[in-house]
Amino acid sequence: MGKKENYERWLNSEKIDAKTKFDLIHMSQKEIDDAFFKDVEFGTAGMRGVLGPGTNRLNDFTVRRATIGFAKYLLEKYENAKEDGVVISHDNRHFSREFTLLISRILNDFGIKTYIFDTLRPTPELSFAVRYTKACGGIMVTASHNPKEYNGYKVYDETGCQLVPDKIARLVEIINSLPNELEVDYQPIEDRGQEIVLGNEVDEEYVKEVEAIAINRDLDKSNYKIVFTPNHGASLMVAKKVFDDLGYDVHLVESQCDPDPDFSGTLSPNPEDQRSYIEPIKLAEQIHAQLVVMTDPDGDRVGLAYLHSDGTYHTFTGNQSAAMLIDYIFSERKKRGELSSNGVMFNTVVTSSLGKKISESYGIKCEQFLTGFKFIGNRIDYYEKHGGPKFEFGYEESYGCLIAPFARDKDGTQAILMYCEMALFYHLQGKTLDQVWSDLGARFGYHEDVCFSIGFKGSEGQAKMDELMNGLHNSPMQSLDNVPVVRVDDFLKRETLENGEVRPIDLPKSNVVKLYFSNGVTIAIRPSGTEPKVKFYIGVVANSEKEAASMPKKIYESFKKAVGIE
Repeated sequence: MGKKENYERWLNSEKIDAKTKFDLIHMSQKEIDDAFFKDVEFGTAGMRGVLGPGTNRLNDFTVRRATIGFAKYLLEKYENAKEDGVVISHDNRHFSREFTLLISRILNDFGIKTYIFDTLRPTPELSFAVRYTKACGGIMVTASHNPKEYNGYKVYDETGCQLVPDKIARLVEIINSLPNELEVDYQPIEDRGQEIVLGNEVDEEYVKEVEAIAINRDLDKSNYKIVFTPNHGASLMVAKKVFDDLGYDVHLVESQCDPDPDFSGTLSPNPEDQRSYIEPIKLAEQIHAQLVVMTDPDGDRVGLAYLHSDGTYHTFTGNQSAAMLIDYIFSERKKRGELSSNGVMFNTVVTSSLGKKISESYGIKCEQFLTGFKFIGNRIDYYEKHGGPKFEFGYEESYGCLIAPFARDKDGTQAILMYCEMALFYHLQGKTLDQVWSDLGARFGYHEDVCFSIGFKGSEGQAKMDELMNGLHNSPMQSLDNVPVVRVDDFLKRETLENGEVRPIDLPKSNVVKLYFSNGVTIAIRPSGTEPKVKFYIGVVANSEKEAASMPKKIYESFKKAVGIE
């Protein structure tokens, strides 16, 4: 069904209230196009979209249809689904609480027990709570770091991990077999499931597990100030508890602590966006803090700013901060004899090569997966059930990492604790973090990894995005600025082309192409799984920090010109 038919179906439906119809009538043609040209889909991080009326939007009807599908999926897959139940949590976004209660009611109508929190909780605690309650699944209502217009729906299995493709395929099949979002219906059973509100016990157990990962718990914390912001999101309560218990001198950005769905205290809730650091750095300057840490709204990602040796505040990318943390954790574990002789570190195919180099220097293997932390969580579970290797660390370049696997998603609470410990550890040695970063460059080469992105909205944008990716798959680039391409990883074809030979790639299909150049430069291209945009990951290794810093932008501009992007 096309966008015109979908729009008229909504406009003429008796199930659509008068206010929504008024909004539909006053939509521009561009807004109609974007809201109705397709159904909102499950991507690398579940179902995510702009809030509002439409088939390509998050609203009661699209959430209801997805939940009916998930209920049917659980009852089909788990013999004791009704008794084991589902844990549901949410962040601060518009309609997050309403969607949570709607989801719970629908699952109860199918006889499935639900566990909900009394208010918002972070994504990693949802993952932990699924494992703690021994539920058969979980749902997190969140749009993560997306702008305020968005919300989303992440789905978890019984291990506390987001559903990987071979699991989510059946769920998508069930959802697609249902009538459309306005017509889908069900008959509630008489023996409805119970809705249970989780008490403080889950918070306390989660915080206890987080605090247990500290390595140098008793470092001298006097005269070391930290600024923290949850970006109006779900991390405040648990993060503050961890800070207080471990004695850190933490100063909150008060204007960003209330769970405001409009994010009125920040220009961006996304740690990848430099605007998110404006207010925290202002406070840091006022109190002369050494470190700034922040979580995104659902508390799974962490941003880091620090007092540079030049006396000003600088930020790190997710690749940089994670690389330093890997080196710190592995070196400290090695000192104590706690680093496994059969250990593994996980990251993704678009992550910097630096993390792998650091891990291997400590004798820790590195495995790479497609983007999406669910692949890391799933492999942790597999190795635990099959005798190893032992998980030591996992991260993505997009500011998310996991230190201890009691949660099976990236965990911002764990990350802020260890970033604070790491920064304090080096501070007590008289080192600022830029000096620590330079030391890594001297040991492993000066890495600069930058992600650029271009938005493609509506059906016209989707067509342009498809044209770009099809061109990269069907006619791989041979060279850029006279530098030859020596290897092409095509994750849609699941094959590597190198030296005229083709090798299979043992990963699920994904619309990603990665180019390797003879000078060590890499370019990975993939459509975002959560927004209508294409991401371009440029990775370089140079002989100096200055040389490395100047290269990615030039390469990106050359690449855009080569593939015909304005």
